[in-house]
Amino acid sequence: MASGDLRAELECSFCLDIYTDPVNLRCGHNFCRDCIDRVLDTQEGSGGYSCPECREKFPDRPALQRNITLRNIVENFLSAQPDREESGVFCTYCVDSPVPAVRSCLLCEVSLCDKHLRVHKKSPELFLCDPTLSMESRKCSVHKKILEYYCTEDNTCVCKFCVIGEHTGHKMKSLDEASEKKKETLRNVLQKLLTKREETEERVQSLQEHRRKVEEEAAGDTERVTVLFIDLRRRLEDLEKRVLREISGRAERISISIRDLEIKKEELSRKLRHIEELCNMTDPLTVLQESDTGDLCDTEDGDNEDRERHEELLHDGGGLDVAGVLHTGLSDIITEVNVYFYIQGAADILLDVNTAHNNLQISDDRTTVSWSYRKQNRPETPERFQYCSQVLSSRSFSSGRHYWEVDVGGSDIWRVGMCYPSIEREGWHSVIGKNKKSWGLDRSGNQYEVIHDSNKIPLPTNLSSNRVRIYLDYEAGRISFYDLCDPIRHLHTFTTTFTEPLHAGIWVYRGCIKICGGKLEM
Repeated sequence: MASGDLRAELECSFCLDIYTDPVNLRCGHNFCRDCIDRVLDTQEGSGGYSCPECREKFPDRPALQRNITLRNIVENFLSAQPDREESGVFCTYCVDSPVPAVRSCLLCEVSLCDKHLRVHKKSPELFLCDPTLSMESRKCSVHKKILEYYCTEDNTCVCKFCVIGEHTGHKMKSLDEASEKKKETLRNVLQKLLTKREETEERVQSLQEHRRKVEEEAAGDTERVTVLFIDLRRRLEDLEKRVLREISGRAERISISIRDLEIKKEELSRKLRHIEELCNMTDPLTVLQESDTGDLCDTEDGDNEDRERHEELLHDGGGLDVAGVLHTGLSDIITEVNVYFYIQGAADILLDVNTAHNNLQISDDRTTVSWSYRKQNRPETPERFQYCSQVLSSRSFSSGRHYWEVDVGGSDIWRVGMCYPSIEREGWHSVIGKNKKSWGLDRSGNQYEVIHDSNKIPLPTNLSSNRVRIYLDYEAGRISFYDLCDPIRHLHTFTTTFTEPLHAGIWVYRGCIKICGGKLEM
């Protein structure tokens, strides 16, 4: 199982984090001890208790059984996350002072320096390999004999007893033959990676040249825009700031793309070095037991997205047409003032109490949602979220460009985004981002990530402010997230084709989230 898949299995469905002191109910569902204790506390005095996962009811407060097996799995998973530094291999017989080993004998389970190797070679039986500390990994786990063959049907290294045992009749290859075949595949991948790195370098160079041109143009744009706004009132000053932010942001967006490509280039170089090391190894067993070659062989990851972003930045310079923005802004201000202000108010986001989970409190003005241990005793209707502490907006959007902003400073565990109205209302897949019908930005403790269809993308840096903007361009099929620091920072954009109207959505576990406003852009 991949590390990401295993982590998902080890997440508490209540706090959405790795289990802490996992316990289970009689129905078999697991939770963090503190999480389920808080749930049961809120059910006290309601006439009974129930599992928040399957809704099985218990007449009395259920006893919590500690899940020792799950706890051990969690501990092993967490301990395996940091990289572990390998230590050197020293001669078994040089006890007075450590001497680096040149070979290891799997038969005798010793490591030898040059001096002791000459003596050891006089033994009637021996099986030498490169120096290693993990001799057990080079032996069959069943028969404890040296691995000498490669089973092509089961894709595993076997000993001579496996050949006449559970692998009887299977096609076998020598370790050298199987290793050479794997190296041939790796060499093909190596060539693809070399080509991809060259393409990445070309993109970096072209974007660097384009950035220089944009920076030269930005100085003149800034001066002309500043002169235009000298004698205008507050609304014109607001437009001036917006245009100037766009101008200064063009080069910044290109710089971010260059940085991302440089990071990708470094990753490609790392893969190249690792594959070259594998291809140069003389020990076939080490090559065959390399566990991450699937990741090394994936040469197409993110390629289309890189090309699309590269072309977009080259051809539109970040999407700013200064003359067009000025013309549209001035025309709206001069001839459509009343309409302009009306449109702003029409897109206000209000929360729909009919969708709110019963552990959520909604403010009277329907702009603030707070987590509460006390249930609100609202009727259980088909549109209400039954499983997760979540709420949708009353208004939906099926065309145009819109944005809404939230103050997330009141909570450290939350998720905000956009959802189809057909999103599930019960079960784990009803959480924003855990399905194909929602897109979200998530914070759990100090970890930030965007998520769609259970695919998580960690953000490289944390938010710099307490306010987040969610931008929707329905026709273009884009949902974007921004950190409203100074200057505004783009976090991520999802691109798709929308098939239903979209509602704003908020999930909160602790504290409160406040909607700060929204706007419709024509």
